[in-house]
Amino acid sequence: MLTRLIKKMLPRGLYGRAALIMLVPILTIQLVVSAAFLQRHFDGVTRQMMEGLAVELRFIFQEIERGGIWAGRSVAAPLEISLFEGGAKPFEGEGLEARAFYDLSGRSVIEVLRRAVPEVTWIDLITDERKVMIGLSLADGTRVDAEIARRRVSASNPHQLLVLMVFTGILMTTVAFLFLRNQLRPIRRLARAAEDFGKGRIVDYSPAGALEVRSAGRAFLDMRNRIENQIEQRTMMLSGVSHDLRTPLTRMKLGLSVVEESEDVTALRRDVEEMETLLEAFLDFARGDALDDLAELDIDKFLREIVSDATRSGAQINFAHSSNSGMLQDYTATFRPAALRRALGNLISNAQRYGSEARVTLSLTPRQWRISVEDDGPGIPADQREEAMRPFVRLDVARNQNRGSGVGLGLAIAQDIARRHGGRLTLGQSADLGGLKADIILPR
Repeated sequence: MLTRLIKKMLPRGLYGRAALIMLVPILTIQLVVSAAFLQRHFDGVTRQMMEGLAVELRFIFQEIERGGIWAGRSVAAPLEISLFEGGAKPFEGEGLEARAFYDLSGRSVIEVLRRAVPEVTWIDLITDERKVMIGLSLADGTRVDAEIARRRVSASNPHQLLVLMVFTGILMTTVAFLFLRNQLRPIRRLARAAEDFGKGRIVDYSPAGALEVRSAGRAFLDMRNRIENQIEQRTMMLSGVSHDLRTPLTRMKLGLSVVEESEDVTALRRDVEEMETLLEAFLDFARGDALDDLAELDIDKFLREIVSDATRSGAQINFAHSSNSGMLQDYTATFRPAALRRALGNLISNAQRYGSEARVTLSLTPRQWRISVEDDGPGIPADQREEAMRPFVRLDVARNQNRGSGVGLGLAIAQDIARRHGGRLTLGQSADLGGLKADIILPR
């Protein structure tokens, strides 16, 4: 429980944690110096000075006993000690000492005076903070009041060291923060470049900063180049294979067109058409990697155009906004129009194939936007949804194949495009229509 509480209190960002690592030692050092050095050093200095004062007071007492108060004054004046005829204590209260609660050295003054000078009857450190006033009762009954400058019994201005420590600590902390920000800037640049690459954006990046950060930056660039080369080779391979297979298929279609119609010829023609459908799916899957350029468009207008095109083809599909998206006035989003159109086209096509009614819903939040495509078809069981998004997987039992059959690439293409945008594709059950609900969730 305590560990979880500490984790919640600690900052999550690298900048905050580095600042905490830097501030904790500085504050600890200042507290240790304040508690150990200030208290013990000034306490020792005060006790040493009071021991000397006690010797002077003993000498003054001897002169007073020998020649009276005037003899004592003649000796006390050069020592900056003023003597007066004894009287009542100047402060109120039952106690015999008066000291401010923040006067730490005053505690040592009182303790040494009580121990070294038994003749002291009362001590006043609060009436005048620059002076120490004490009452004395000598052995012969003489009562004398003494007034001593505070600088003679304790170190003056002990707060100056505290002030110097605080301002020096603030100055050095500011310098350290500036240095830390410069050191963390290359890490932030690397993080932004990696985040943009995860969203399908290639931004200019050159390694900078410390050796470790430069090494991580070069490793990222090598990884990005390898991934780009792999995607390019995969796209070229799929496109090449699909293109090469078109030639024999064309010859087969021409050969079947001149052959007399029969059941076998009709079956072969269906096989050829199915192979053409497969090739088109292969090409679509290959084009899913070759994404178009990013563009900043109105996502609301973009979705309305897609729904309008689907409606003109005879589909029954509606477009709506979620309840929370109405609070946001800015529908501008950055995405790849052709790729997103292809992904939504696949989802809408599935909704048309397996259901009689479909709905597209747009939901916007300050951090992300979500496009939901729902239908009233049979849906997909929860334990088969992850498998359904794999390439070339067709769930014949889950979906109604009488409405048409695909090759198992529609959801895979939509998921790949969503990932290339830095988002994800999720499948669920529609609460209203009862069928499949496919959500494309992308960051804003």
